[in-house]
Amino acid sequence: MPNLYKEIYKTIKKYDTIVIARHVGADPDALASEIALRDIIINTFPNKKVYAVGYPASKFKFLGILDKFSEELYNNSLLIVLDTPDLKRIDNVEANKFKYVIKIDHHPIVDKYANIEWIDSKASSTCQMIIELVFNTKLKMTKEAAEKLYVGVVSDTNRFMFSYTSFKTFDLISKLIKKTNIDFTSLYEALYLRQIKEVRFEGYIANNLKISDNGMAYIVIDEDVLNKYEVDSATAGKMINNFNYIEEVLVWAFFSVDKANDVIRGSIRSRGPIINEVASSFGGGGHIYASGVRIKDISDVDALVTALDNVCKEYKDMHD
Repeated sequence: MPNLYKEIYKTIKKYDTIVIARHVGADPDALASEIALRDIIINTFPNKKVYAVGYPASKFKFLGILDKFSEELYNNSLLIVLDTPDLKRIDNVEANKFKYVIKIDHHPIVDKYANIEWIDSKASSTCQMIIELVFNTKLKMTKEAAEKLYVGVVSDTNRFMFSYTSFKTFDLISKLIKKTNIDFTSLYEALYLRQIKEVRFEGYIANNLKISDNGMAYIVIDEDVLNKYEVDSATAGKMINNFNYIEEVLVWAFFSVDKANDVIRGSIRSRGPIINEVASSFGGGGHIYASGVRIKDISDVDALVTALDNVCKEYKDMHD
């Protein structure tokens, strides 16, 4: 690992123009890691031009402002892709047009598309990896960047409850707080504050969740429901972690219709069965207990639900 830290740092130092990207449908880990890394690089090398790009997510605007991407940024530039295992899911840029590419990611590997690939599927989050990179190089942390990175780790671990939270996670977070003196308790409000319409929408999901005998729970949310509760198609996916620890449920999936992009968004979580292989077979992917898909046809949703139900049955048969 020491050589990889050094190699990434030396490459960042070499390029005057750096673009930082992440996956489509950004979550707090993806957004926080790219915005924080941008600010850390600028703090370390004030003369560099560094851009954090991609489509913004209004729900997480408290994490900071993204930069506009333009075609001239391809010229002799370094691209750093964060939190994105597969080439097709990089948001708003074409990786092969850059001079050099670094990938930093905590998902299991899908595509090898970068000159330098730092993959740590045991890391809790990409934000954890950025903290680790900074503390092992001459990159200079800022207090504002530390706050963003803390939020990213908290979000991706669901407040340190997920199984891939490790000793290393707590060690790095402890070091981050000690070195930057961030008021971490004040950061939770922005991350977890919700409008009443979202609380009512969550109640709708709870009341309409279908649960199989094998412990597979799911709901398909159409445009009429989204309009009734005045929420967007991404809202269900953002609250899926709130349905953990239901005794009768092993795997749960929320599907919501996204008319604007002509897809059905799917978020999947598990309390035991491995789900990312199933998600991958439907064009998605992710972690073994947390994955996502984007589906074109409702018939594929039915097929995916059946496949996940089979995974639940196999898991129950194995553990009974």
